[in-house]
Amino acid sequence: MIDLKNLNIILTGATGIIGGSILEKLILGGSKVLATGTNEDKLKIIQDKYQNINVLKFDISDHKRIDDFVENCSSIFSNKIDVLINNAGITKDNLSIRMKDEEWKKVIDINLSSTFLISKSVIKKMLKLKSGKIINVTSVVGHSGNIGQANYAASKAGIVAMSKSLALEYGKKNITINCVSPGFIVSEMTDKISKEHTELLKSRISLNKFGKPADVANTIAFLSSNLSNYITGETIHVNGGMYFS
Repeated sequence: MIDLKNLNIILTGATGIIGGSILEKLILGGSKVLATGTNEDKLKIIQDKYQNINVLKFDISDHKRIDDFVENCSSIFSNKIDVLINNAGITKDNLSIRMKDEEWKKVIDINLSSTFLISKSVIKKMLKLKSGKIINVTSVVGHSGNIGQANYAASKAGIVAMSKSLALEYGKKNITINCVSPGFIVSEMTDKISKEHTELLKSRISLNKFGKPADVANTIAFLSSNLSNYITGETIHVNGGMYFS
């Protein structure tokens, strides 16, 4: 078990399958977690299930309230935010020539712009402590591209480039910024894929199977811990050999 004791961690997108696995791993590691999402019922289930946790309903697309949201998180954690995990994201898939302006804009706004704005606000808090870790969840399609996901791929590729820039800017302040890039992980998204297409996708993966949410959670726990203190500006791929960087 990776030791995460005495760490205060913000986790966005905590109510999905992958977010739930990340949350469980963080709690088992001994950290205090503030879990966010937009589904009030699912947040209530999380609140009832775990001790050592706070839940906060927040829509990260509400950019004007992000600073207030971070201020609230900081107050809950007595002004000590150790780790920020940007896991929230959406898809609005369509072929490029059919993609509506709103489909493009919403995915970019939530996946990329919100991740930047939350990171920016949290970094201001971490600078006062002269330490901190930010972990951004991206995707294999941000590196490889994917049919019907020009918006999603662009948003995830943008997060990678943004994270490298932030790592360069704040490394001297002992703040690390890294990405975790999942491939096909068993989740709400893969459940929608037909059996035939699932088999085709698996044939393109070296390990010939989809990953488990715990595979992503384990990597994020490592990056949250002191074991990763000398790693910054990197992307760890969790894709079973579907894509080699």
